Amino acid sequence: MDLFSGVIPFVHVAEAGGFRAAAARLGVSAAAVSKSVAKLEAELGVVLLERTSRHVALTPEGAVFLERCRAAMAQLQAGREQVAGAQREPRGLLRVTLPPVLGRSVLPVVARLSSRYPRLSIRLVVTNRLLRLVEEEIDVALRLGPLAGSSLIARALRTPRWITVAAPAYLASRGAPTSPADLARHECIKFVLRGKVVEWSFRAGHGAIDVATPSRILLDQGDLLIDAVVHAVGVAQVLDFMAAPLLEAGLLVEVLAPFATDGPSLHAVTPARRASVPRVRVFLDALGDALGRGGHGARSPPENGGRKG
Repeated sequence: MDLFSGVIPFVHVAEAGGFRAAAARLGVSAAAVSKSVAKLEAELGVVLLERTSRHVALTPEGAVFLERCRAAMAQLQAGREQVAGAQREPRGLLRVTLPPVLGRSVLPVVARLSSRYPRLSIRLVVTNRLLRLVEEEIDVALRLGPLAGSSLIARALRTPRWITVAAPAYLASRGAPTSPADLARHECIKFVLRGKVVEWSFRAGHGAIDVATPSRILLDQGDLLIDAVVHAVGVAQVLDFMAAPLLEAGLLVEVLAPFATDGPSLHAVTPARRASVPRVRVFLDALGDALGRGGHGARSPPENGGRKG
């Protein structure tokens, strides 16, 4: 039974909504497309398409089969692109979406790739909104937090820590907290995500607990929150990569380090058919090198953001 000979015409009919439109896409006659799909249905022993004089619709069995066909075609396309582009220089437009808290960490990666590959262009869509990758033509999405199941390819990058930081000048005037309870006497700067104040997490035994600390300053931009801490406005809890350069430069100091706990996991996700495209592949490899523990992805897609991301 030669299933594949009818798969491509069937997929085009289902997506185009008719035999004539599918035939125009394929460059063959409508009769040839109809005959191919009918043969496929006969071999499968099921009706895939309901036909009327003016409309074509999927049957329930057709909808299930279409999903499988699309996945198979995506894998074939990915394989073809991987083989054809294995030695090809990355080029074209790479579209990446990421939450604002990752902006400063990703920009150095973009700068290096731009310098190394002059035929590569990169567009960053910085937003907390969870974009639909296929529909919005996004090549890579960076996600903080648990991933929802789907057909996307996910690569684990790292698990950052929640760290509590303050400026040396602030600590000199207010003293350093030695336990989470001490924060009641400090100016705590907090992050607001999608309208909700994000409480701070601390290690407690073998787990973590959220601690409601007082706060008079609330910000919904990670960069502004970091700037406020640098200017000695107060104490804040951030993901470690957000503060790393400032800690190295001595502009910030970590406090309550024994109570630091793991934050949301960081993944890069991409549609299956784009994972092996050269411009996507080099970006994922560069992210793995820059952001910590790289790894090849497992199928495990995302449309859930991190709790604080």
